[in-house]
Amino acid sequence: MTKRILFTGGGSAGHVTVNLALIPLFLAAGWEVTYIGSRNGIESQLIEQIPAVKYVGISTGKLRRYVDMENVKDPFRIVKGVFEAYRAIKKVKPHVVFSKGGFVSVPVVLGAWLNRVPIVIHESDLTPGLANKICAPFATTICTTFPETSAYLNRQKALHVGAIVREQLREGSAATGLALCGFHTGKPVLLFMGGSLGSQRINAMLRTNLLRLVNHFQIVHICGKNQLDQTINHPNYKQFEYVNQELPHVLAMADFVISRAGSNTIFECLALRKPMLLIPLSKQASRGDQILNAQSFQEAGFCEVLLEEEMNDTTFVQAIQHLVSRQAEIQDAMKNSQADAAVNRVVALIEQTTAHR
Repeated sequence: MTKRILFTGGGSAGHVTVNLALIPLFLAAGWEVTYIGSRNGIESQLIEQIPAVKYVGISTGKLRRYVDMENVKDPFRIVKGVFEAYRAIKKVKPHVVFSKGGFVSVPVVLGAWLNRVPIVIHESDLTPGLANKICAPFATTICTTFPETSAYLNRQKALHVGAIVREQLREGSAATGLALCGFHTGKPVLLFMGGSLGSQRINAMLRTNLLRLVNHFQIVHICGKNQLDQTINHPNYKQFEYVNQELPHVLAMADFVISRAGSNTIFECLALRKPMLLIPLSKQASRGDQILNAQSFQEAGFCEVLLEEEMNDTTFVQAIQHLVSRQAEIQDAMKNSQADAAVNRVVALIEQTTAHR
């Protein structure tokens, strides 16, 4: 009998990357794989690049923590999405659902629960996101990246598995990355990433100080959708809205990474031994999860941290200089970190979950 698994998660690339790490393993093992996401979200763009995966789009509503007129409409979208997910799951008949989180996962998890399908949730951040908090009571197991996360969950459901890192990220070629960007080996490379949606604050800070930095570094800038600045033309600066297949090569080329502090990104950089300057989202713009992620990594010696509230032209450049001066120290700490077999643990858990059906 062919086993069937249904994945969900979306809203940002961070809610898809773990699924992208797992999907090839299940396809290779002969599983039938389906993905439920939003109709126009980034997850649809990423998953539709895998022809063997059937993609189903549903209605979704965003779970906002702030006042917005769309909050009036979104509950109706979520209810509609639950019914659409319920019908899709009833048709697909998966043996298990794996949810990475994000607002699209809520109707899918509820639809799976109504169909009595076991649900495995994955939480990347140190504290659970709003979607996973809503979904947690319906889950069979909740996998965590940080061991501290179990304190915020039902301990009987929580299982610490570690960080799930896409294996293809380890297969990048620095030479290919240099060729892609038109760079050379004479200067160190800084990689700036603001997440799949970009960071206007980091983008602006980098571009304001670009002339101070390009004298010492080559800079590759993943700036986010619709955030390219076509007026900048410098041989030591290359910008992209977003990279997908090129990312392993860009990471292999980079000597240092300046980034937000989303869990998937920072654990991927840890796995690749890339010293980081983390600029977490402020509490005014988030629930503060990135600040906790960054603090945890800073305490372990894996990074430097610059709080957004403290970021200005001077502190920004100084933080980069300090990161560079600590390169050897940070890489030593990274080498001593315990490598995790999280992917294998999650695959084994899912197989065990389906065996009990």
